[in-house]
Amino acid sequence: MKCPKCQSMETKVIDSRMIEDWQVIRRRRECEFCSHRFTTFEKKWVTELIIIKNDWTKQMYDRQKIKRGLILSFAKRKIENEIIENIINNLEIKRQNESNEINSNQIGEDILEELKKLDPVAFVRFASVYKSFNDLEDFKKFIW
Repeated sequence: MKCPKCQSMETKVIDSRMIEDWQVIRRRRECEFCSHRFTTFEKKWVTELIIIKNDWTKQMYDRQKIKRGLILSFAKRKIENEIIENIINNLEIKRQNESNEINSNQIGEDILEELKKLDPVAFVRFASVYKSFNDLEDFKKFIW
């Protein structure tokens, strides 16, 4: 691991801890050249997941795209970033044990299921974009 201060490749691990339900390793490191201490995070990456869109095109899974959608859903709501990360982590864990291809609709439904438990406003906000609500009647049908 390269030291962010002096760029030396000679670093050692001082401490390691598992966080986020054993999905991330937090390592405290020290540069053997300049003694600078820094933290790294190692996460299992879900690279093999392919998303099948509604028009049957395929694209690589993009964690940041999901995160942006969730952040917008929780706009001006009291929510910790850790909760958003946990929603995404749970989705990834669920999917990595199944097929490497998944329909985008299933991801949307999984997110709606999580949001319904957490925050009704975020749930409706996410649904309005995901389900492409056009007018008030679409909102009414969804809520009732």
